[in-house]
Amino acid sequence: MQVWRICPGKYVTAAFSGDGSRRFSARWNPVGIPMVYASLSLSLAAIEVFVHLAAVPPDDLVSVAAELPINHRDAERIDPETLPTDWRMENNPALWQIGADWIASRRSLALLVPSAVIDGEWNALINPTHPTASTIKIATPKPFHFDARMFKAKR
Repeated sequence: MQVWRICPGKYVTAAFSGDGSRRFSARWNPVGIPMVYASLSLSLAAIEVFVHLAAVPPDDLVSVAAELPINHRDAERIDPETLPTDWRMENNPALWQIGADWIASRRSLALLVPSAVIDGEWNALINPTHPTASTIKIATPKPFHFDARMFKAKR
């Protein structure tokens, strides 16, 4: 299964380590829990990054594809119908617990979760502590640039 990440170039060597999420909480993990956030397409990875950006396009981003040693059909998946109604809320303790429990269980390398940004799209959480994490094949990073029109003020 191919996944994508976009990150500042200075962090590319740690892009699949889970270190960033260990230091800062995100949608599916509290502080202290290492987790890698990836998307099933480069375009979704771009939108997932874009929603966190300021008004100026960054000029130091890279995209990184990775091949996980599983396929889409075999990946563990969260049914959106089983999530709390407020699952899109930031800093949601219920989602932190789901993510922390999944990481601790080490039962799968990846967990497919719905995108909060685009309905019907999926992100992949990767457990860097899973025994097969070392078999992830990470591609050579490529420079990534957002189209400047995405940052134009709309009237």
